[in-house]
Amino acid sequence: MAKRQFFVGILLVLGAVAYLIYTGIRETSNYYLTIEEFLPQKEAFANEGIRLAGRVQAGSIQWDPKDLRLQFLLGPFKEQDQATVQSIAIHYQGILPDMFAEGRDVIVEGRYQHGSTLTAKTIMTSCPSKYEPEKPGDQATAKP
Repeated sequence: MAKRQFFVGILLVLGAVAYLIYTGIRETSNYYLTIEEFLPQKEAFANEGIRLAGRVQAGSIQWDPKDLRLQFLLGPFKEQDQATVQSIAIHYQGILPDMFAEGRDVIVEGRYQHGSTLTAKTIMTSCPSKYEPEKPGDQATAKP
């Protein structure tokens, strides 16, 4: 009888741990898509956690430092795609990331609401520096 109660207790504990792991993974898992991948199927991601990668559209930033509210449009990475691919409105409340600016590549994590708005809980900016090889005419000449 004691062995049976012991095994039932172990099964209950294992079941509770499995349930906590399942719910923790479900709540923290997010889809990661570029804006080009997201827009054609955006309604499938309504009320789901999502990470979107794109570029902050020029002239779209609205920042209110009193309320810490930020709104901007997230569009495609390539400039030639900006005419053909739509953008999505991002709403964020919190501290403005240091490197955040127009034309900057960002990853936005949040929930997409029906319509055209993503409510962000995190905004991550990428480093603006890119490797560019030296041009032949740019080399400094050494003086003897």
